[in-house]
Amino acid sequence: MVFRRFLARVRQPLVCGSAVVAISLVLSSCSQPVAEGPAAAPAIAAEAQPTGSSERRLRLMTSEQYLNTLAYVFGPNVKPDVRFAPLQRTDGLLGVGTSIAGVTASQMEVYQKTAAQVAAQVVNTENRKFLIPCTPKTDTARDDTCARAFLTKVSRLLYRRPLEEKRLAQWVEEAGAGADRLKDFYAGVGSALEGMLFNPQVLFISERLEADPMNKGATRLDSYSLATRLSFFLWNAAPDDLLLKAAEKGELYTQKGFAKSVDRMLASPRLEHGVRAFFDDMLQFDLFDTLAKDGSIYPTFTATTVLDAREQTLRTIVDQLITKKRDYRDLYTTRETFISPSLAALYRLPTTGGWVPYEFPADSPRMGMLTQISFLAGHSHPGRSSATLRGKALRELLLCQPVPRPPANVDFSAVENPKGNLRTARDRVTVHLENPVCAGCHKITDPMGLALENFDGAGRYRTTERGTVIDASGSLDGKSFTDVTGLAQALHDHPALPGCVVKRAYAYGTGGPTAADDKTTLDALDKQFAASGYRFPDLLRAVVTAKAFSQVTATPAAATVAAK
Repeated sequence: MVFRRFLARVRQPLVCGSAVVAISLVLSSCSQPVAEGPAAAPAIAAEAQPTGSSERRLRLMTSEQYLNTLAYVFGPNVKPDVRFAPLQRTDGLLGVGTSIAGVTASQMEVYQKTAAQVAAQVVNTENRKFLIPCTPKTDTARDDTCARAFLTKVSRLLYRRPLEEKRLAQWVEEAGAGADRLKDFYAGVGSALEGMLFNPQVLFISERLEADPMNKGATRLDSYSLATRLSFFLWNAAPDDLLLKAAEKGELYTQKGFAKSVDRMLASPRLEHGVRAFFDDMLQFDLFDTLAKDGSIYPTFTATTVLDAREQTLRTIVDQLITKKRDYRDLYTTRETFISPSLAALYRLPTTGGWVPYEFPADSPRMGMLTQISFLAGHSHPGRSSATLRGKALRELLLCQPVPRPPANVDFSAVENPKGNLRTARDRVTVHLENPVCAGCHKITDPMGLALENFDGAGRYRTTERGTVIDASGSLDGKSFTDVTGLAQALHDHPALPGCVVKRAYAYGTGGPTAADDKTTLDALDKQFAASGYRFPDLLRAVVTAKAFSQVTATPAAATVAAK
């Protein structure tokens, strides 16, 4: 019913069939009409910032964003057991796919059950005294004054803007009606909160526009939408109270006020949530949910290993880029990392008592993220390594260079069932390199993937394969090397490496795929990133202060929500 009411408000038709209810949520309908902004509002960015604009988005909140938001609004004691449906990866990112996400009937049930769980936890006897800022006159009847005090505070954080008085009054009345019906004030408030949590304007991030007084004929995000875009990008959660206050006061439209809010967000411990979410997406760690290895071949690779491999890389990223503020490119050459007990077995290190920092010695073959278990095992087959998968991942994930899909008629027999004389991966991929149908793609993946062949399908180091010494030499776009440390350095120095993370960060922050029109903005961001010494926090600052981040155009693009 909540989704139906939402449709009525945005004046979209609801078409019912025996199996499908298709809901078309057009962005221009979901957002407020473009309004005139304050005539004297100054621009948020300096003249040196890149020009351009991004598109208005309608995005579905991810399960992690939902949980992070709940943790801020209600505290750590309120934590539902929830996992939203997988998203579609677009332009290399799930965060971009949220703008074209669909919602099935079964997923709507998940949202409703989650809302019920959260509401029940908020109003239970353990949490209500901390979360509800007033005491009703009696527990067994409505108290509109107390209900309003609670719902006003909560709705502002969940909707990411103050609710209109008419809508707030409806929620207060719903709480009162529930209390009358159930003879329980808290059950009534819980009923209203459940409806609020299930509301599409909470679950979907719908951006609103207004006229830009500094650029005639242009439109920009309204202050609350700008705060929301900032917060989901930097913190992977809805805006906090201070950021909403800055939006309310118009501070985000002044260069000084905007800089103050961004400085606070970049200095906050919550930045780690945003950075982890971005790299988890960019590195496609969601695929780890189905990653498994053949236990007869890799007995020490367990479900715990999968979780810890993902965590190791994310800890390394946060430590290098946020804590130590190192050069982004050094992620691929650093020997500093963290080790857990389950990873120690694969790295052949003494067992630890928990997560501990560790630095591989200078003569170790472990150098940079390419030699971590997450990359090596994540881009291998269940029972063996794969130079092709690893090379493809390096190209696509780290250099933003798409690799064509193999033709449908490719013969994999030489790899799947190698002859006795094809003892190493290098021998086997040579078969593809000699086949003109396959050679085009394999030439851009295998020369660097073969440099990682000293690591098996689980990421363990080895020097031989089937009794033959492994040749780990290779090349990357004209740069030759003899082993994996040479590959690490070649990747570090590759001009496309920083440009790729700039492109991904901009797309992730604005919520949509990059296009030809974004070239000027991306080129400017590339230069700013280089000038900062490739410091990632400086890249985040450059993205949010780019004019295109806040100057947004209305488009006819639509997000479709389908209920089956």
